[in-house]
Amino acid sequence: MSGAPSPVIEARNIHRWYGEAEARVEILKGVDITVRAGEYVAIMGASGSGKSTLLSILGCLDRPGTGSYMLNGHDVLVLNDNRLSEMRLRTIGFVFQSFQLIPQLSILENVELPLFYASVGRRERRARAQALLERVGLGHRLTHRPTQLSGGEQQRTAIARALVLDPPLLLADEPTGNLDSASGESILQLLDELNAEGRTMVMVTHDDDVAAAASRVVRVKDGLVVERDEYEGRAA
Repeated sequence: MSGAPSPVIEARNIHRWYGEAEARVEILKGVDITVRAGEYVAIMGASGSGKSTLLSILGCLDRPGTGSYMLNGHDVLVLNDNRLSEMRLRTIGFVFQSFQLIPQLSILENVELPLFYASVGRRERRARAQALLERVGLGHRLTHRPTQLSGGEQQRTAIARALVLDPPLLLADEPTGNLDSASGESILQLLDELNAEGRTMVMVTHDDDVAAAASRVVRVKDGLVVERDEYEGRAA
């Protein structure tokens, strides 16, 4: 499409299987997916459809058996483990259903962690983490530990952590799955605000109501893309 934003994700003919010979189980069977800068895409499918495996590959947490994957213009499959880790750290923010916060640390320390791994100085780490927690409405809870927060507050902390290195791409795996309806709605509103600011978003969900927050839906069934909306760009 002429004038369309450049792709952040270009995955072609992605296959993923586990086991060998007669024990081999095909999870992905030749998936193609493109996500352009600024898009908000929902990947839908039933449990066991392959959607979470696909998200793991798109997030560089797993490698396909065969196929090609370009992330932000870089050929992911030729990178060694060190360069792949650096690509993941700088390019992708992750939001998980289970939050994956470290219970022994305050939420401020949790949000600082990616900056520590990126060798950012202590003063800057603290300032950036605090600013993001204030952005997500938790500026008054900085010293609290995750277990002292509600599920919605923990997910907001996880989103702040995902954003602290300002990655161009945010991947969310069932981000409202462990939340009550009110908390889930507030998380979807926050994700929509982030996308409106230009952040590229890919969200896995099995819930039609959650997927409705995205601007485009890709449906996966039995390891194949069976339906995809065409890219139309975000309304101004």
